[in-house]
Amino acid sequence: MSSHIPSEKYETVQETVELINQYEIIAAADLNKVSSSMLQDMRKQLRGRHKFKVVKNTLMRISMEEAGKEGTQDFIDSVSGPNVFLFTNGNPFRIAMELDANKVKVFAKAGDIAMNDIVMSAGNTGLSPGPLIGKFGVLGVRTRIEAGNIWIAQDTTVCKKGEEISEDLADLLQRMGVRASEMGLSIKAVYEKGDVLLGEDLILDIDEYKTQLEQAIGGAFQVAVEAAYVTPETLPTIIAKAVQQARSVAVEAEWPTPQTIELLIAKANAEARGLASKVGEKMADA
Repeated sequence: MSSHIPSEKYETVQETVELINQYEIIAAADLNKVSSSMLQDMRKQLRGRHKFKVVKNTLMRISMEEAGKEGTQDFIDSVSGPNVFLFTNGNPFRIAMELDANKVKVFAKAGDIAMNDIVMSAGNTGLSPGPLIGKFGVLGVRTRIEAGNIWIAQDTTVCKKGEEISEDLADLLQRMGVRASEMGLSIKAVYEKGDVLLGEDLILDIDEYKTQLEQAIGGAFQVAVEAAYVTPETLPTIIAKAVQQARSVAVEAEWPTPQTIELLIAKANAEARGLASKVGEKMADA
């Protein structure tokens, strides 16, 4: 092992190198928004699938270099700040979404980053008038006093996604019972065989992807039918379309068959009625 490692850190680096050699994937998760008790619960919940280890980034870099991992610096540069590292052989997308699903809603604190646009909805806030009126005003929220409570006049976006939540906003949200933040592990980046995947690219909207897939399948099906491209899925529709087109041609050509005779009679009847109507109009004008 490299001589530049401080002696008191040898054991930590050695343990980390063993984990790196044992697992194909290293995921760095943000420790800023997770309590120690929640981390312990996650360790128990995910035991057997992922190994957790809290280690400083510098020691992680040294461990990865000792394990001969390419692209180590790119990974470390993308995970600045305190982290817990997860070691696993699972799918990185599944890991990120699994951790995301285990987050819990909490009251936002001043300085938190808004996960989504924060909108204060029109209606009764349940708060009594007083100094709080000024805080609403600072946020650009129009209010009125009604029945001893502060009412918001109209829906107002008070913080955009990615913006920092102010002290006044955090205070009002908590008083209104709005949990605008989350607590849990968020993947910053994943290292897999020299590639670095950012956490924001690992959270998939499954419903949106399902909708897109269904639309793509529907579009491909229509193209295949129009091109008369025969597959087990398109054959029934292609045959039905061909039968319908053949029947239409036969009717237009007045070709009597067991399948067209009723349509021909109906067509002749309609034409006869139309002709009779026109004759009647001519006779009335005469």
